[in-house]
Amino acid sequence: MSLTLDPNIHDPDDFYQELLEAHEHLSKAESDALNARLILILANHIGDREVLRAALVAAK
Repeated sequence: MSLTLDPNIHDPDDFYQELLEAHEHLSKAESDALNARLILILANHIGDREVLRAALVAAK
């Protein structure tokens, strides 16, 4: 599996809205914790350490 950086989310604007709504009414600490949990859940879903490593490099 390789890292996909091209747009690949169906209805990305709708997803972005859902992401924003998930953060509504959260403190900074709660929002940071939500992001951390989401990252770990998605990393677990991906599972491939090479892909995860490439994602870390791309995010930097």
